[in-house]
Amino acid sequence: MKAIVYTKFGPPDVLKLCEVEKPTPQNNEVLIRIYATTVAAEDPDTRSTPGLNGLGKPKKPILGWYLAGEI
Repeated sequence: MKAIVYTKFGPPDVLKLCEVEKPTPQNNEVLIRIYATTVAAEDPDTRSTPGLNGLGKPKKPILGWYLAGEI
């Protein structure tokens, strides 16, 4: 599947369209087919500033929390 990812903190230039592995849900999780997502107010801060999402490199390289999809 395709996703916009970032492997280092910085300006919008660090965002890249990449092919990533489809997630495999655990027993207590569901897999959602995402049809739409949004850029939230906190996404630029998360992308540009080390802190809650890691110090040297991002722990979660795909931004976004709000989505519309189907289980």
